[in-house]
Amino acid sequence: MAEFTLPQNSKIQPGRKIDAAKGAKRRKTIKTYRWDPDALDANGEPGNPRLDEYTIDLDKCGPMVLDALLYIKNEIDPTLTLRRSCREGICGSCAMNIDGTNTLACTKATEDCKGDVKVTPLPHMPVVKDLVPDLKHVYAQYTSIEPWLKADSPAPDRERLQSAEDANILNGEDGHGPAGCILCFCCSTSCPSYWWNGDRFLGPAILLQAWRWIADSRDEATGERLDALEDPFKLYRCHTIMNCTNTCPKGLNPAKGIAEIKKLMVARR
Repeated sequence: MAEFTLPQNSKIQPGRKIDAAKGAKRRKTIKTYRWDPDALDANGEPGNPRLDEYTIDLDKCGPMVLDALLYIKNEIDPTLTLRRSCREGICGSCAMNIDGTNTLACTKATEDCKGDVKVTPLPHMPVVKDLVPDLKHVYAQYTSIEPWLKADSPAPDRERLQSAEDANILNGEDGHGPAGCILCFCCSTSCPSYWWNGDRFLGPAILLQAWRWIADSRDEATGERLDALEDPFKLYRCHTIMNCTNTCPKGLNPAKGIAEIKKLMVARR
């Protein structure tokens, strides 16, 4: 039987337990992943991550998990590190794994989590510190698909127009088209194929963005874009597991976008 072990200094250890809600009627424990690259062990190496537990009074903070984390950072432990920006589910900054599901902390209600709330960084990604993943690799992949309009025809005086029907392909008639992607990378980091082949497989988020430009009626580089994706790993490591669609906090369907690219690949042969 095969046995798998985590690399050294990658095993989550029990952390501190801080009760900041004594006497509160609405108590909730937030179990938060903590790791500091500057906190070295006896061998001079970064130590194992830990899971700190903060029990808070829900009546003293807002309803979302992000509100709870900011309450912890502002009132209990200022060393807690996380990303956040818009608080409206638009920027994707606060993407993290909450109760085993990749989602946005600003749109996930604390009371929707049964029992204690476990918060960890997005899976598979290197960690900068605490809940902050290192996104250099995924943004390099995003750059590789050239996510901008490419056209050789003369530019119009104002803008390149498209019909409402063509716009609906991007926006989706229900508002859930590929243009709605906020690059939070919840989908890519929930994909087993991306976990194993993330160095070469572009992953659901990037392929959805590739489809967004291929499907744009104003773009004139469809053949060029398909040529760039014609690779055993870039595109075809997708096995339609559907984790990406199930976890997308915006309700998008990356698997469908990837399928549309594959259909175009077959059609042009």
